Formats: sequence, C-alpha cells, structure tokens
Amino acid sequence: MNVETPRSGTPKPGPGRVGIGGPVGSGKTALIERLIPALIRRGTDVAVVTNDLVTREDAERLKRSGLIAPERVLAVEAGACPHTVIREDPTLNIQATELLERTFSGLDLILIESGGDNLASTFSFDLVDFWMFVIDTADGDDIPRKRGPGIVQSDLLIINKTDLAPHVGADVALMRTEALSVRNGRPVLLTNCRTGEGIDAVIDHIARDVLLEA
Repeated sequence: MNVETPRSGTPKPGPGRVGIGGPVGSGKTALIERLIPALIRRGTDVAVVTNDLVTREDAERLKRSGLIAPERVLAVEAGACPHTVIREDPTLNIQATELLERTFSGLDLILIESGGDNLASTFSFDLVDFWMFVIDTADGDDIPRKRGPGIVQSDLLIINKTDLAPHVGADVALMRTEALSVRNGRPVLLTNCRTGEGIDAVIDHIARDVLLEA
C-alpha cells in the first residue's frame, strides 16, 4: 500500500517538528544521540518525543545519556502499530509536543522518534514539518529497490551503519544510487552514527529546511 501523506501547506507556529522514522535497529535513537549535542552547539533549543510500542525504553536511554536534560524528553506508548500514532491519529504525539512547548518557552526544535516500523511508515504533516527515514546497510542493499513510502516520500533518506557494509556484503554506493533513482530528487545521505560521519550534513538539512537558517 502506497500511502501518500500530504503536506498541510501551512507552517505550524512554535518550534519546528522533525520526525525520525525507520525499521527497528536502523539507528534512529543513535542518530538522535548525535544530533542533540550538534544542535546544542549551534545554539538550538531542542527537546525530544520518543515512541515505543508498550515501553519507554528509548526515552529512558536518552534521559540517562547526559546529552539533554531528562525533563526535555517525553515518551509516547503507541500500544498499537507504531505508524498509528504518527500518521492515522497523532493526537498523543501532538499533546506531547504541546506540553514541551508550554514547558520550554524558547524551544526551537522538537525531534519526534517513531517506534521501529516497516517501509510503509510515514508521518502526518499535522504532526511534523519535516521527516526523515533511516535504513541501514545491514538489512541488505536491496532495501531502496523495495521502495515503500518511507523510502520514497521522506524529506530526507538516511542510509546508516555504512561501516557494516563490508561485513554483510552490501554495496553502499549502489544503495545510494538506487535510492536517488526512486526518490525523484529528494536527498539521500550516508551516515555512521558510531563515528559521527554524515551528521553535519543532517544538521545542515534541519537548519535550512526546518529552522530556516540561511
């Protein structure tokens, strides 16, 4: 099923909201752990909402990380398919972002991490202004060819864990080429969240497309 998630066309007031989706284990939380200090160094006032099925595991990991004040991290328990609360009915996530906005008046940006989902996962633009989708080389270099809304429609596709490619026989260059070919000009970035490779490029996209920095 190719579910198109239309843009609202009207920017939401308040802080920018960036969705981060992708399959289980693709590196969404690791990406956030890299983004937080990089954003703070730029002077960006940031907070996070995490989504899990029936736990708060990712939120607790971020709270323990020392990268961000624990009160700036809120958890949503989806209780159903992860895409339900980021696409079909994002009420719980909208409530979480609104609580963060009321609590931190100078907030510039909220990162919203989806629970691990499949390639059909998308974000409602009632919830986010911009969303990225994370895949990893360990799942195989045929992933871009499988398309799916997450691959095709996200504002930014991230191919993570490039360091693992030699160990699983994946061709990173092929993954990038095939991803670009199915995305109709939408950008594709390569990252290694273990080393921080590619994180600056992700930050540049957020700064330009969400924070509207020159």
